[in-house]
Amino acid sequence: MKKVFLVLVIIGFSLLIGIRPGMAENVGNKVCPVTGEKIVENAKETYEHEGKIYNFCCPMCIDDFKNNPEKYVEKVEKEQVSY
Repeated sequence: MKKVFLVLVIIGFSLLIGIRPGMAENVGNKVCPVTGEKIVENAKETYEHEGKIYNFCCPMCIDDFKNNPEKYVEKVEKEQVSY
């Protein structure tokens, strides 16, 4: 009985170790999608939307992004194509 319990515990922990939440992908945009300003690397703000991390020049731009994400996601995608 103890062996069965021990085996079940080991299997349970093995399954838990394998479960990891999906990691968000940083899109790496160098220009703020809201203002169009170049993003300063050491002063940037970030926001995760639908599994992707977007960079912004300031917290106010994140608020604008949240109000209309489709508009700004499209801008970032166009920027990525141009590089």
